[in-house]
Amino acid sequence: MPETLFRRLTLIGIGLIGSSIARVARERSDIAGEIVIHDCSPAALTRARALELGDRYDADAAAAVAGADAVILCAPVGAFAAIAEEIAGHLAPDAILSDVGSTKQSVLRDVGPLVPAGVHFVPAHPLAGTEHSGPDAGFSALFEGRWCLLTPPPGTDRAAVGRMAELWRRTGAMVEEMDAVHHDRVLAIVSHLPHLIAFTICGTADDLADETRQEVLQFAATGFRDFTRIAASDPTMWRDVFLNNREALLEMLARFLEDAQAMARAVRWGDGGYIEDKVNRGRKIRRNLIELKQA
Repeated sequence: MPETLFRRLTLIGIGLIGSSIARVARERSDIAGEIVIHDCSPAALTRARALELGDRYDADAAAAVAGADAVILCAPVGAFAAIAEEIAGHLAPDAILSDVGSTKQSVLRDVGPLVPAGVHFVPAHPLAGTEHSGPDAGFSALFEGRWCLLTPPPGTDRAAVGRMAELWRRTGAMVEEMDAVHHDRVLAIVSHLPHLIAFTICGTADDLADETRQEVLQFAATGFRDFTRIAASDPTMWRDVFLNNREALLEMLARFLEDAQAMARAVRWGDGGYIEDKVNRGRKIRRNLIELKQA
């Protein structure tokens, strides 16, 4: 059995990602000797206790991080600045502070300046999730075969980066490092824009006249059902993601709208070749995802 990575791991937030990390760490004794859980919601903390996700549960974030050699922020990114301010003075020397946020420039901006000297800051983003949220939503296999991107700022202690990478490998994830700016541009197209489109399409359907809206729901085809699955995601999390990656998201949205207008022109003028080319390119991307086992 490999050596245990962390003596005490504190999870700040116990939603889908936090509870999935807790479950893996429960199953694998080589990740953490002790798991401490904090959540700002008393109901979530009570539920985490009922599910036996941790060894200790603390309603006080500062108390929860005391003595921990690894702390992972698993709350919505919009809350990170307040959390970091609350816990900064209580982080142990040589501890690793990480996160699971979907936007990384905002994490560097909001958390980085508050990290005390001697604490290692290793932002991370596991590219895994479902539309469900809360302590009951997690499962230990969530990260298996998925990527986790680390975006440590320049000069970060390499041993700390290595330990955080090893934590994610032990959850079953594949790990790669990436610059925060590049991360946000990539995620804008592969995650943030698809969610924006899904929320918008479902909003359009909901604004239809009552009779038509009922038929949309009754006769929903696979395409619309797929959008509704994405659109069922946590609203607080996605509000924070959109607002904290606005520049990259708006850039990708502008490019998408140009392409959508081009497709509209092809439909209007009967340009079957253009339409078929777009469909074939979509099929190719799907085949590539399947080959990479990311489908």
